[in-house]
Amino acid sequence: MEFRKSLKQAYYIGIMSGSSLDGIDVALADFSSSSPSLLHTLYLPYDQSLRDQLLSLHHSENDELHRAAMLGNTLARCYAQAVSNLLHKNKLKSTDISAIGCHGQTIRHCPQLGMGYTIQLGNSALLAELTGITVVSDFRSRDIAAGGQGAPIVPIFHQMLFQNPKVHRVIVNIGGISNVTNLMPGKEVTGFDCGPGNLLMDAWCLRHTGQSYDENGKWAKLGTIIPSVLERLTTLQFFSLPPPKSTGRELFNMLWLESCLSGNERPVDVQATLLQLTITTIVKSILINFPDVMEIYLCGGGARNGELVSGLQVAFLGKKVETTDTLGINADWLEAFAFAWLSRQTILKIPSNLCSITGAKGERILGAIYHA
Repeated sequence: MEFRKSLKQAYYIGIMSGSSLDGIDVALADFSSSSPSLLHTLYLPYDQSLRDQLLSLHHSENDELHRAAMLGNTLARCYAQAVSNLLHKNKLKSTDISAIGCHGQTIRHCPQLGMGYTIQLGNSALLAELTGITVVSDFRSRDIAAGGQGAPIVPIFHQMLFQNPKVHRVIVNIGGISNVTNLMPGKEVTGFDCGPGNLLMDAWCLRHTGQSYDENGKWAKLGTIIPSVLERLTTLQFFSLPPPKSTGRELFNMLWLESCLSGNERPVDVQATLLQLTITTIVKSILINFPDVMEIYLCGGGARNGELVSGLQVAFLGKKVETTDTLGINADWLEAFAFAWLSRQTILKIPSNLCSITGAKGERILGAIYHA
């Protein structure tokens, strides 16, 4: 497909590689009108070697600075290849793109205690050099510097796309971590991280089945929820903390999961319990904080897990629970689309954090710019 090249300043590319560590989502977006358009998407999976190397950086080991720098270069080359493929498929040149918004691969997210930091790998200078396109990255650090959590940062995009003046909606993003965006008519936007989304389910599935994820929740469906394990998992202090709050693999990882298990559980039952953990923490987050919500829309990889979606629909009986596909935005590509938009906000010098969500002391222009 060949797009209108006269609208050069309208085209942005978003790159998202989330905490699920499955691969790279790339989105080509057009912001030439008041209704943004998602023009084309591309997915590039990580090979197992790269995934293992990235996982190893989530805890301290020897020579981790060198390994992180080298992996940042590797990721930049992967991102550049994905961008090249996207441009080729759409008969576009690098000069047709205003900027790339690249989230990078998170290996640390520690915003707490007023001296926080967040690290996303991906050498943006190299990405700009390889693509010949201006790159915007490191979106979270400025919010943390302003006293915020640095996450979630996509809710402002949810607001722009999905807010309805008459209907109270909640958007639930189920990636590696799950988070919610509360869109109440006439009120400020609120939201926070709920807890693990797909992250633990994927890791457990890979360990015990060799598959990188539990397709449609089929394996979990064969298991039985273990109440005692679910209780131990849900007593973690994070779940009772008030917003603003954010989290990641630093808290929700296999070591933590194993500490809650006796070792005698059937793996399939643990998978069923992890699925229920994701459902329970999302449901409690919404019912406690936004009990009057009318419509709930799901996005992210978890929106394609039939068992997860069914569990949420049962829990929210009487409320509308659908994917964002029904609102015209493919649930798989919403985050990559968002980072294309966030890069545009940065280029235009428009703040894009929501203090009501992150807790930052003021609005800030997010991201660092690496010019073509």
